[in-house]
Amino acid sequence: MTRVLLRADASPTIGVGHSSRMVAFAEAARRRGWDVAFSGSLTGADWFADRLAGLGVALVEPTDPGDPAALPALTGTLGADVVVVDHYGIGQQRAAINAEGAVLASLESRTFGRRQADVVVEPEPHDLPRPDDGSPVVLRGPRYAPLRAQVRGARERRAARTAARAGTVPRVVVVLGGGAMWGDTVAHLLRELRDTALPFDAEVIAHGDPAVPSPGPGQRFTVSPPDLRLAERLADADLAVSAAGVTLLEAWCIGVPTALVLLVDNQRAGYTAAVERGLSVGLGRPDELHGAACPLARLLDPESGAGERDRLSAPAAAEVDGLGADRVLDAALARADTVGP
Repeated sequence: MTRVLLRADASPTIGVGHSSRMVAFAEAARRRGWDVAFSGSLTGADWFADRLAGLGVALVEPTDPGDPAALPALTGTLGADVVVVDHYGIGQQRAAINAEGAVLASLESRTFGRRQADVVVEPEPHDLPRPDDGSPVVLRGPRYAPLRAQVRGARERRAARTAARAGTVPRVVVVLGGGAMWGDTVAHLLRELRDTALPFDAEVIAHGDPAVPSPGPGQRFTVSPPDLRLAERLADADLAVSAAGVTLLEAWCIGVPTALVLLVDNQRAGYTAAVERGLSVGLGRPDELHGAACPLARLLDPESGAGERDRLSAPAAAEVDGLGADRVLDAALARADTVGP
């Protein structure tokens, strides 16, 4: 029986993207009949803890990211064959994990989370060079994005509802990840949406209580806390306003046109590539959002907006099929005979 150990954290500061990808790996591994254990904190992402438990995943205490011996020790204790790490605070681990007889698969975003591994995964859309650090397998691009089964189901749901939505007030989902530190940016985005002076029905997915402006004629704002229903909300949306992280790749897979905010530096390469390739509309950094009403108005225009949105959604959906977790596990399994105590 193949055993997989997953290591990631979620919190109001970190967000929930890393843990979302771990759920995708857990689903793919359990479909194969593998044993799965998850080590990490899921603060602010209780719905992912419930999903992991429902899959029969063993939830173990998070290892100390600063202790280089902690994760290899857990690997040996559990008898893991594959270890998947999606964590920016964990250092070099390959040699110690290999010594326990396990393959290391590591997710990174440019230099964030970069470490030598048996299988390196960088699922962002850019093609910037990566230094050779001795990692034998490097999987890059949205083809390797690990996405949950719920996202793939939402892709099918959206394909069935697009025609029925023609001519209605656009539905907008505003979601800047699972972190709670972007309240001011969310509030600014909502003011820019209001200033389009166009009708829309916007649902804001956010922790806390972001400042919501008074809507204009034909406009509506509602605020919902993050939960497991984001994929379904995106499937029913005409436009997503998102950061350029995990949610972007989920939106692309589902087929939702996206307007992007560059929240943090590790998203810069993916943000730039998405905008330059015409797969998303860029709104800039949080301090550059003044004037975002103009590109948002083009996407919401009652006459031309639907065409603008279609121009984004079709090529974006072609980039991500949602099967990345299986491709990564296949690559890790192919390396299994190269490691041992």
